[in-house]
Amino acid sequence: MEAQLTKPTSNEILSENKNSLSSKEITKIKEPISNETLRESSEDKLLMSRDTEKEDIDKNQNKMRDIEIEKIVLNCGGIGDKLEKSIKLLEMITKRKVQKLKSTRRIPAFAISPGKESGCKVTIRDKKQIKNLLKRFFAVLENEISEKKITENHFAFGIPEYIEVPGLEYNRDVGILGFEVDVVFKRKGKRVKLKKIKRGKYPKKQNVTKQEIIDFLNKNFEMEII
Repeated sequence: MEAQLTKPTSNEILSENKNSLSSKEITKIKEPISNETLRESSEDKLLMSRDTEKEDIDKNQNKMRDIEIEKIVLNCGGIGDKLEKSIKLLEMITKRKVQKLKSTRRIPAFAISPGKESGCKVTIRDKKQIKNLLKRFFAVLENEISEKKITENHFAFGIPEYIEVPGLEYNRDVGILGFEVDVVFKRKGKRVKLKKIKRGKYPKKQNVTKQEIIDFLNKNFEMEII
């Protein structure tokens, strides 16, 4: 009896195709895919590194992070004749109008009562004049300043006698007096919190840190921090 020939079913055909692909063709297909994935991964890494470099460059070149001197305030205390001499001194140094200050509390040791004129000050915002004055004031300090005098957003120091400042001579009407200097720093955008209409928020990250002020003084005025 001859064996009867049977037609293969559809499931058997599919299984044979799968087996043939898995043994021969799948290996051929895998090789180009693996190369492509490697290329894609390397390209992704390059793109990521470029993005990080761009972010670092943007941070370094961000003008809103640059610090600058907003103003310097010269002030001097005194009552009666000493106050008048202090006003003449600040006018002689800055060539500007001086503002009188009134006390808000009572200090019996200095004969000061609330509402009594007990000091004066002048504010300078012109950058050229600020730079010129600070160079002369720092010469009195021999380009040295204590780290304790530097805080966030500003630093302050005193000049014991005005005749030590280069360019100033003794004046009989003033006598021998000293004064204090307060230097205030800022970043761009500070006016947002000072507006009367549509006042915005000024984030804390925009404050100028102590280390940034030290770096600024070293770079622009060659100051030594002690």
